[in-house]
Amino acid sequence: MSNPKPRILIVDDEPDLLAVLHFGLEAEGFEVVEASDGERGLEMARSCQPALIVLDLMLPRLDGYKVCRALKFDERYRQIPIFILSARSGETDRRLALDLGADAYMTKPYDMKDLVARIRARLGPA
Repeated sequence: MSNPKPRILIVDDEPDLLAVLHFGLEAEGFEVVEASDGERGLEMARSCQPALIVLDLMLPRLDGYKVCRALKFDERYRQIPIFILSARSGETDRRLALDLGADAYMTKPYDMKDLVARIRARLGPA
């Protein structure tokens, strides 16, 4: 019996970015699920128990900071690594996200190879 593929949840409101990330991570051997707003992302994180979350900060309905805080301050979900992938490149944004429990912070535009390398470093090979 083979090991199941690690499940990655992508939460971003840009359809093109979702598609590129989905395709790229699947090609690297991950199972990918996605949400296009913060509320749905939070629901999916709680229901599908992903191995890792790639989370934007600027989201409709519930911003990425609140999603990150809700998960990291809940004993049941705090072990899920959260990688912020945001267009916000300021040090204040980075510091706040990390203070709220994010495990990594990357800015857009991003390098897919770097993102995959960071995910693998955190989860192990897919």
